[in-house]
Amino acid sequence: MTAHEFTLFDTPIGQCGIAWGAKGLVAVQLPERSERATRARILRVVPGACEAPPPPEVQVVLDGIRALLGGQPVDLSGVALDMSRVPDFDRRVYEVARTIPPGSTLSYGEIASRLGARDAARDVGSALGRNPFAIIVPCHRVVAAGGKLGGFSARGGVTTKLRLLSIEGAYLNGTRSLFDRA
Repeated sequence: MTAHEFTLFDTPIGQCGIAWGAKGLVAVQLPERSERATRARILRVVPGACEAPPPPEVQVVLDGIRALLGGQPVDLSGVALDMSRVPDFDRRVYEVARTIPPGSTLSYGEIASRLGARDAARDVGSALGRNPFAIIVPCHRVVAAGGKLGGFSARGGVTTKLRLLSIEGAYLNGTRSLFDRA
């Protein structure tokens, strides 16, 4: 069994968590209602992980997540992920989602089409609902048909999704969200 470590870190949207192992990141957790809840959630995703200071390569990712959540353009598409515990279909969905640049969106159906599985939009949504790499695999950039938001499994649901899209400058249906800055 591979040893995993994790740390919690502050961001402009609250305290996030990140876990890693020898092959890369194994989880990124968006803020929960408290530090204790965020820690508990990451330990449910990565049982047995030990809290530790991040090594330099993880610190770079942490800094990138902070910057992105602060509204700075940051490309996290090259971050190494350990997907050894991720089912094949989900891995393929995550690979497509990682190609969506900040400020842009794709629909669940568009991802399904890119996978050669046009009728799998719901399966794409289910895979994204299980995404253990929030922000790094930008599931918030995946929307329903017609520019509708669709769901979001992180705490705060669609409100959190809108906030993340707004931070990145994305527009839905050609309009700004209520979180856009003046």
